[in-house]
Amino acid sequence: MMPSILVVEDEPAIQELLRVNLEDAGFAVRTVADAESALAQIKHALPDLLLLDWMLPGQSGLALARGLRGEARTRELPIMVTARGEEADRVAGLEAWVDDYVTKPFSPRELKARIKAVLRRRAPEAAQETLVVGPLRLDPATHRVTANDAPVQLGPTEFRLLKFLMARPERVHSRAHLLDQVWGDHVYIEERTVDVHIRRLRLALGPSDCARMIDTVRGGGYRLAAPR
Repeated sequence: MMPSILVVEDEPAIQELLRVNLEDAGFAVRTVADAESALAQIKHALPDLLLLDWMLPGQSGLALARGLRGEARTRELPIMVTARGEEADRVAGLEAWVDDYVTKPFSPRELKARIKAVLRRRAPEAAQETLVVGPLRLDPATHRVTANDAPVQLGPTEFRLLKFLMARPERVHSRAHLLDQVWGDHVYIEERTVDVHIRRLRLALGPSDCARMIDTVRGGGYRLAAPR
């Protein structure tokens, strides 16, 4: 599943430039022209990153970012801002609400590198980089998982689940949090569904003796721990 980016840009030429370059870099891209449309898209499904123009018709980019940071559902959403050179000083005032900003005109190569840097910090599983935890290795680009150098066959849901856990080793995740982050916060299914897929994941990792890396934390949820 490709990492998703929501682009909020009211200039059609720049919007198209961003879409083409980001899709070429392996991202799934949605584009809108104003804050109101962006909120509608975010309400439907959270993107992995929001790329937001500083100056927008209607509600400003500053107001949108501030509002998103004030909501529990979107508080951790990675946000980047694009701005014209003369606006750069004012963008400094956004530091409390955004993760990075890029001054127009910008190099597509620089933009892609900075997006990947933000994702590495804020949403590691979306950065499309190889993840390694102990004997487990997961390559998002080739969709391959190995355990002790042996291939592991996983279904798409188990792959996404393992990818999320490997991006945050040692951290405990509740069932509700896993549902939001792996299945999507717009999907409404029972929390016990997580248990079913954890069981399948453990079965797949069993032959390589890696199933024990997935801990059940009573009253907490699940954690991926490197062997000690």
